[in-house]
Amino acid sequence: MTQADALATALAAGACLVASAFCLLTLDRWFRRRSPHDLAWSVAMALFVLGAGALWWAEGRGWSSTTFRVFFLAGAVLNVAWLALGTVYLLFGRRVGDTTRTILLVLSGYATGVVATAPMKVPLDPDAFPTAKDLFGTTPRILAAVGSGVPAMIIIVGALWSAVRVARGRIPAATTSARRAATSPRMLAVGNLLIAAGAIILSASGTLAGRLGKDKAFSVTLAVGVVVLFTGFMIASNAVGSRPRVSAALAAALSPSH
Repeated sequence: MTQADALATALAAGACLVASAFCLLTLDRWFRRRSPHDLAWSVAMALFVLGAGALWWAEGRGWSSTTFRVFFLAGAVLNVAWLALGTVYLLFGRRVGDTTRTILLVLSGYATGVVATAPMKVPLDPDAFPTAKDLFGTTPRILAAVGSGVPAMIIIVGALWSAVRVARGRIPAATTSARRAATSPRMLAVGNLLIAAGAIILSASGTLAGRLGKDKAFSVTLAVGVVVLFTGFMIASNAVGSRPRVSAALAAALSPSH
């Protein structure tokens, strides 16, 4: 294993471990509070663990059809969509969130079937970083483009909108129901900006690929992106406290961070 391969493997391992901690934290919050956005984030982080774990395995052991399908499905198709579901819950409330979740479950099942059974156009080289353009036909690639692009815009726009609204002392959500309120609006705004930055970093692997190589670019963006997301989540969580009768949905300023 070359030094570059060792670095890519270490970065993928680090991303997997951070995402595991993130997943356990959000899952613990869901068990204690049963908030649907926490469950959405737990699913998203579990998918992140699968994607980063597949990259970690491939960097150390070589790529296979199964490894690439897991990496592609969890990382490129499903992960960002489940992250965005948390934003939908926090901005638009339970009714819209539950409807979106039902649709997402159906689409996730469809996407899983498509990626699992899609024929590969050429044999996979275990020592070269694979790309969907070279291996898959049109349908899996469309699923990846839609599954990553649209939800990423929801996350970024939602986080920025919430941050601006909170910084101005205004209600950021599109719903009037809330259970929690911001105790430190500035910290909450910073946390949301970090969430948006994390989503942007995770989508920057293509830009870095020309300079770092595809495998290292994905490893770098995975590791840095999940750390920034986790940091934003922790900052925003510490900026929120319970208030018994809050009618304005300041909790939605956590979008998608609480």
